[in-house]
Amino acid sequence: MKLIEIVDRLDLRVHAAAGSLEREVLGGYASDLMSDVIAHAGPGYLWVTLQIHQNVVAVASLKELAGVVLVNGREPEETTVERAENESIPILMTELSAFDVIGRLYELGITGGADGGREAAQ
Repeated sequence: MKLIEIVDRLDLRVHAAAGSLEREVLGGYASDLMSDVIAHAGPGYLWVTLQIHQNVVAVASLKELAGVVLVNGREPEETTVERAENESIPILMTELSAFDVIGRLYELGITGGADGGREAAQ
């Protein structure tokens, strides 16, 4: 499923890299620990987090993620938006909780895989 479809279906707000929404989302990962995402998220995954600082973009770029969804109405820092624009990393935002977003992504067919995303990360 393309990221733009997820944005539309979940009514997500796009904060950065609107030109990169045609990316294919291959899975999902939810964590607020950078090291956990680095260790387990796979390329093309959509990352669900409440972290709003620019290190989110560094991790998303390193792992070649499809994008980042910020939950609970958290707005990204200005430096995060600037870096995301420069690195073409879509930053999306929702008022929903992480639990609700993950459930809705699952309903759309986006999963972390049977191994929780670890196989894609290897």
